[in-house]
Amino acid sequence: MALKKYDRNPTFLDLELQRAFGTSRTQQLLKEIDSHVDWDPIEAFITERYTVGQSTYGNKAYPPLMLLKAVFLQKWFGITSDPELENQINDRISFKTFLGLPFSDSAPDHSIISRFRTRLGLAQLESIHAQLLLQFNAQGFPIESGMAVDARLVKSASRPLSKEKLEEKKAHRATPEGRLDKKGNPLKYARDLDSDWTVKNNEPLF
Repeated sequence: MALKKYDRNPTFLDLELQRAFGTSRTQQLLKEIDSHVDWDPIEAFITERYTVGQSTYGNKAYPPLMLLKAVFLQKWFGITSDPELENQINDRISFKTFLGLPFSDSAPDHSIISRFRTRLGLAQLESIHAQLLLQFNAQGFPIESGMAVDARLVKSASRPLSKEKLEEKKAHRATPEGRLDKKGNPLKYARDLDSDWTVKNNEPLF
């Protein structure tokens, strides 16, 4: 058995689908997460502990990093079962893009994801998740526990800013001075710069 190889460059089909469907907020979120994570030490960590696919005989196995990212998606998005995770990966362009799985390929079977989690073990998964959180904290992105995307509407406690003021604050937060205090600890903000207008039951909300 060996590992399946995936070209990280998008295929023509991938590019056409991305163009046709546009970019969602979930795609933007996962792209940002992916760009801020150094996956190399995490991949090395799981490769030492998850040996499936390291033999040259048998069917090719899914890369362990792809399966790990699938488990992260399940945790972050509150997906309650492995069959539903498989379904969501097949259904969502953002998930396939994050995993590095071509749109023309099917998701790993839910039983493969389940066996991956079992073979790696809860302690190892928690250790990997802790490594991930340390990376985010070191870059000034504090996350208390598992990340989640919440579809509920939460009314902002502050008034909307002008476009110019909003861009100015976003630019400041992108700098070390805007993310860390004088002691190097992540700053906590009273204003959420991702707040936006929407309409619910014909009522405009910010």
